[in-house]
Amino acid sequence: MTAATDTAPTRTTTPVFRRAVEGKTLPILIVLGVILLIWYAFTVHLNAPWQIDAYERAGTEWTAADLVRDTMAQERPVLPSPHQVVAEIWKTTVGTRLTSKRNLFYHAWITLSSTLLGFVIGTALGVLLAVGIVHNRAMDKSVMPWVIASQTIPILAVAPMIIVVLNAIGLSGLLPKALISTYLSFFPVVVGMVKGFRSPEAFQLDLMRTYNASGAQTFWKLRWPAALPYLFTSMKVAVAISLVGAIVGELPTGAVSGLGARLLAGSYYGQTVQIWSALFMAAALAAILVGVVGIGQRMVMARMGEKP
Repeated sequence: MTAATDTAPTRTTTPVFRRAVEGKTLPILIVLGVILLIWYAFTVHLNAPWQIDAYERAGTEWTAADLVRDTMAQERPVLPSPHQVVAEIWKTTVGTRLTSKRNLFYHAWITLSSTLLGFVIGTALGVLLAVGIVHNRAMDKSVMPWVIASQTIPILAVAPMIIVVLNAIGLSGLLPKALISTYLSFFPVVVGMVKGFRSPEAFQLDLMRTYNASGAQTFWKLRWPAALPYLFTSMKVAVAISLVGAIVGELPTGAVSGLGARLLAGSYYGQTVQIWSALFMAAALAAILVGVVGIGQRMVMARMGEKP
């Protein structure tokens, strides 16, 4: 006679699936799926008039299935389908030599170089201006309003003037584009660091005075550590907008290299698939740059004792 044993119910969901459901993965995938469905629907809707006209001119009988298939395979569509964009990115990255001027990575590197230079200059300039604004009342009353007013001028109006003026004095190539990135990227750093430097409370500043701390000691031991979270948050905004500045800076120069030049060439020749592939490469590049800044933030804050 065998004794009956109770068996525990087996779990059908794996830990990975359970984490996906309970975390952020599943909602993100659902949103992406909805976006793709809407994108495909608009691809058919926007490309259908030209395709129907092509059927009528050729005297071809067609069905709805034919229309859907052909609108997603046009050479120069009004709106390319997602798989056309993916195929173009694959062809211009993996399917092309890395040193070729047709390779999208080559163009991304050209844009990235001016982005990083402008970002570094803009961050340094923003921090220096914030230090002066916080420690000097005259700069607070005079410079800060100009910093804010500078961002009311559209970058599309400023970029050609910067390029033309710098070309007139013999400066061309990387620096003019980097200065346009600087013009955009310094602003969030200034605003964020001014807020960060002023974030210590009054009792903390009084405590530093009680310790007879000098102005430099108060800055490095209190104001600077308090401003670091604001700095990294500002840098995430600055590095993304610096990329926009680098792309815009390539447009008025008639550049032949860079993502901006890729967009411009696609616009000239009606290559919408090329335009969308460059846009997606720019978006991926911005996401990587913001992610790198985020990794740096976690490392620095961990060294300062912040718990993850």
